[in-house]
Amino acid sequence: MKKFLHFFDLHEGEDKRETVLENVISNISFRGANAWILACAIVIASVGLNVNSTAVIIGAMLISPLMGPIVGAGFALGTFDFPLLKKSMKNLLIATVISLVVSFLYFVLSPFKEAQSELLARTSPNIYDVLIAIFGGLVGVIAITRVNKGNPIPGVAIATALMPPLCTAGYGLAIGNIGYFAGALYLYIINCVFICIATFGIVKYLRYPKVHYVDKQREKRITQSITAITLILVVPSLYFAYNLLQEKKYTNTVRQFIQRELSDKGYTVVYEKLLVNEKPRRLELAFLDKKFSNKEISNLKESMQSFGIHNTELIIRQDSLDLKSTILSEIDKRTVSVNEKDLTIRALNNKLSSFQLANPELDRDIKIIFPELTFYSIGRQQQYAAADSLADHIAFVYSAQEQLAPAQQRKLRQWLENHFPQDSITIIRNTTP
Repeated sequence: MKKFLHFFDLHEGEDKRETVLENVISNISFRGANAWILACAIVIASVGLNVNSTAVIIGAMLISPLMGPIVGAGFALGTFDFPLLKKSMKNLLIATVISLVVSFLYFVLSPFKEAQSELLARTSPNIYDVLIAIFGGLVGVIAITRVNKGNPIPGVAIATALMPPLCTAGYGLAIGNIGYFAGALYLYIINCVFICIATFGIVKYLRYPKVHYVDKQREKRITQSITAITLILVVPSLYFAYNLLQEKKYTNTVRQFIQRELSDKGYTVVYEKLLVNEKPRRLELAFLDKKFSNKEISNLKESMQSFGIHNTELIIRQDSLDLKSTILSEIDKRTVSVNEKDLTIRALNNKLSSFQLANPELDRDIKIIFPELTFYSIGRQQQYAAADSLADHIAFVYSAQEQLAPAQQRKLRQWLENHFPQDSITIIRNTTP
């Protein structure tokens, strides 16, 4: 058993404690170069969050010096060095203020204010963020106390992610969204506190000597304070984790509903949007060629209830023009810059496509079902009637060597009405030789 525990002995490979403390103290201060590095790292992280670039955000985290005062506070608590604790907290506060001010100014000046996925990911912390901060902090402190520090420190900087939450908090202030600001600042505090607690635990385990003598009663109060802070931060994160779990369950249930009730029945979903933060929640769908009647939509809503999907509004988009413009707007939301000329071309193509009804599938079916036809054309027409009213019609013009029999004419009309149930059909035989 002793041989097994020997593999986990942190005293082996430990650096001189005086050297470790010197390194920790030297990284606490935010003056001169450190302040400039921090400000530049904040700008880089803000740009990365603004353009949704994970690589840029990771780069900013690697050059950020924010870990210094947090680790210093953990060492100060572990050795009861209260002047060092005061210095660490003062510098952490300075670093936090600098970060918030720089990120706030960047997002105020930035022309792009839309919340990207990288920003939104930092607004709802949960228990998993607590675990990352604890174990990331443990790895970081263990590496700091080694003679051969290896390469865990960059990984810890990326995993614990102190910089992005601060930038997100600055973004929340810039756009006036207190929810974003509070959520991001809470994540930042979680990271700071639990990295500090992890550092405190390793320092106590390695038995670093106390700088100041502290009686048992005061030591007990310090331990109780750490426990209280831990609980204050963990309880809300558990609540957020529960909400996240419920959201994932709800999303999976909606996916099952779409798969079983629609996709498995041959309906091709071309547009899907689930809004879980709306009240009520909203599920928007559109299909390649299926148009649902009011009764069918009502049946789908009843089916949603049987799946356990409650408090959710089902919207099926069936107007092709409305659908295409919606899809284009969704694409445009994810595009940083779109040329106005391209938008105009898209709009024109969108309008023209509504009049183009022929497709390879339609052509194949006509040749099989109605071999008598030698030629056909199909298109949408706008017919002006009395009182300046406007009506849409599907015009089907065909040529045949002989007049179609009445039964074939009825069959052709029924077939067209089945394909275009919401339009009136006009069938014309071309008698021009």
